[in-house]
Amino acid sequence: MSRVLYDLDVLRSFSTGVALGSFARAADKLGRSTSAISAQLKKLEAQCGTPLLRKAGRGLELTEAGETLLAYAHRLLDLNDEAVAAVSGSQLRGLVRLGLQEDLGEALLPAVLGRFARAHPQVRIEACVARSDELRARFAQGQLDLAMLWNVGADLSGIHAETVMRLPLHWIGPSAPEVLDSLGCLQPDQEGKLKTLALVMLEEPCPLRELVTAVLERAGIAWRHVFSSASLGPIWAATSAGLGLSVRTPFGLPPHVRSYAPEEIGLPHLPTMDLVLGRSHSLLEPAAERLAALLVEAVRAHTIFPATEAVPSPFNELRPKPSLPDPAAVQPG
Repeated sequence: MSRVLYDLDVLRSFSTGVALGSFARAADKLGRSTSAISAQLKKLEAQCGTPLLRKAGRGLELTEAGETLLAYAHRLLDLNDEAVAAVSGSQLRGLVRLGLQEDLGEALLPAVLGRFARAHPQVRIEACVARSDELRARFAQGQLDLAMLWNVGADLSGIHAETVMRLPLHWIGPSAPEVLDSLGCLQPDQEGKLKTLALVMLEEPCPLRELVTAVLERAGIAWRHVFSSASLGPIWAATSAGLGLSVRTPFGLPPHVRSYAPEEIGLPHLPTMDLVLGRSHSLLEPAAERLAALLVEAVRAHTIFPATEAVPSPFNELRPKPSLPDPAAVQPG
């Protein structure tokens, strides 16, 4: 039996198509024709001996084999990029001051900073994890070069901000629905309608508090704050215990909580929230720009964008994963 050697160029096309949610967009990004990408995908499936994609409505989704290969593709491409950076980019030096919000830090710091440090040992990183208002203040005081933060209609003047993606806000509750029911977080009245919603939210200043309560008031749903904290750890603990519901994007959720569809719990749909990459200057030093690129790449690899148009197979939009429903086209709050 002949040995199968995967072509990294083909794996990059496959990985990029999944990350962007469309192989047509992947062709544009990689500077190739759609026919070239199509040929690469056919070659990859022939090497695997099994389909990697299957039709799902008007789009495509990954098969089990496709999911498996994607995980290995990320590892192979990361290792290749590390090797290239270590050989050709070993001259990168200096200090990069990075800021991340708590949920982003837990998801991104281990993988991204570890990879960056191995490839660029001469670059020193000072990273801080803080809430968005503190990160904005640090920018204003000249204490940050780079930050990844959620934007809920905040004033970003003085920050060179780039919207990386828009993610839906979700109602977050305990991973076991019976906990929610037994502790009476959702209290129906005699007609079965929601009477009072218990909320578990970050303490002020928190723009999400205003957004969520405004959504509930428009829907005629009473609410009360039952638990607040300055950090997400206690928020997730209280939510897991069933004290109330919280609101966040699905990015970086711990295993003991989960998102609930509005229909599951009789609550209104929520708008979206922008994830922003902020720079202290429009163009940073090479080391900071390299780290910024890795952060954006890592974030987008966690998310498959929703379908927006029908494109002839195999360039249909990839369907979003069930845990990440189509975001509403609403300005983030």
